[in-house]
Amino acid sequence: MFSLVWVCVGLVLGSFPFSYWIGRLFLHTDIRTYGDGAPGASNVARAGGKVPYVVAALLDAFKGSVPVWLAQLWSGVSGWELAAVAIAPVLAHAFTPFLKFRGGMGVATTYGVWLGLTGWVGPVVIAVFMALMFAIQKNWVWAALGGMLGFLIFLLVLQFPLYFLVICIGHTAILAFKRYTYLTTWPELQPWLSNMWRKL
Repeated sequence: MFSLVWVCVGLVLGSFPFSYWIGRLFLHTDIRTYGDGAPGASNVARAGGKVPYVVAALLDAFKGSVPVWLAQLWSGVSGWELAAVAIAPVLAHAFTPFLKFRGGMGVATTYGVWLGLTGWVGPVVIAVFMALMFAIQKNWVWAALGGMLGFLIFLLVLQFPLYFLVICIGHTAILAFKRYTYLTTWPELQPWLSNMWRKL
């Protein structure tokens, strides 16, 4: 019963398009006209600079972490029930009814969920793998996907519970579905790696 309540909380919070609202309220612009056209924090940065971006990113992250934290702290939700709570905010962010079900990838919200599940460990590991992927190639969607796949391997190696793996797979699937068009072509190598490859 309690898990269903927190799933609903996760869906409601996750559906709030904070980045889009910040763009409208403080930058007086539709951030979807920038970058990849998504209502995400990265396009807030493109539209208005560092401060609005930080606020948007934190709000998008906290809407993922808050229901996960509170479900565990107040209601003792765990296991497979917690998995449903953890997937809900990212799913709602990606398909928010406030924007006709055209939300963002949910990267910041995913960070927030894993912050609620593992503390700083999950977000840091994901960020490291994403950074490594972006150091190799230019496509940020491939970098995000590589970060999640690297994190999945991390969870497997350290033998985290099976439901953690399912949460990670669920987040990765949402990310890939939202940006599948970016994944139809092979990633372009970064110049330093291309130059090294030519010398070989």
